[in-house]
Amino acid sequence: MSPLTSITGIQVESHVFPSSVKPPGTANYMFLGGAGVRGLEIQGKFIKFTAIGVYLEEKAVASLADKWKGKTAEELADSVEFFADIVTGPFEKFTQVTMILPLTGQQYSEKVAENCVAHWKALGIYTEAEEKAIEKFVEVFKDETFPPGASILFTQSPLGSLTISFSKSCCLPEVGNAVIENKQLSQAILMSIIGKQGVSPETKQSLAERMSDLLKKYDEKASRNGELESKKAILNEIVV
Repeated sequence: MSPLTSITGIQVESHVFPSSVKPPGTANYMFLGGAGVRGLEIQGKFIKFTAIGVYLEEKAVASLADKWKGKTAEELADSVEFFADIVTGPFEKFTQVTMILPLTGQQYSEKVAENCVAHWKALGIYTEAEEKAIEKFVEVFKDETFPPGASILFTQSPLGSLTISFSKSCCLPEVGNAVIENKQLSQAILMSIIGKQGVSPETKQSLAERMSDLLKKYDEKASRNGELESKKAILNEIVV
């Protein structure tokens, strides 16, 4: 039995993230790695703005297993490197940002652009390619509005393409609104959510807990398969 058969959906406020989805911009189904809210403390009250779900391609489990199997949820949650490995890993990711409070496309894109540019400049990696990618990113969002329940969707390819889609309901579109070919931007979107300064600690904790459990189950299955193969080899030797 695949460890992914144990994956469940997660309800964040009034939105339910299903256990698996087929995002726009890919032919692959992805499993729900984790989900949580993004919010801010304002005048002593925690205000929730969005619900965020992070999905991963199935081969992410095997890709992460060698390095991270056996780690507890607490160890993963405290590891900047673990989340960086998710962001930069050789597998597809899909991020769904669903509105709890209304937001305009301009508000969202300009804030993301501002943070990305500041981060890239600090690292010395802000080039003409990133400048053009940011311009296209802002343009895609220019005329959009997102009432409660609407979603912004990002499908991230390990090759560097970022497919941007919008949904005004719980259904995912079959095709994206735009594709931006820039690996720095594609990775920055997810890093802004689950990276060191990620805006959703709840999503990070959820990812750590669920991935720790999945990696444990994957390792147990791999061990059983290894023992089975060893027994087959011994049996072949005896028979021969």
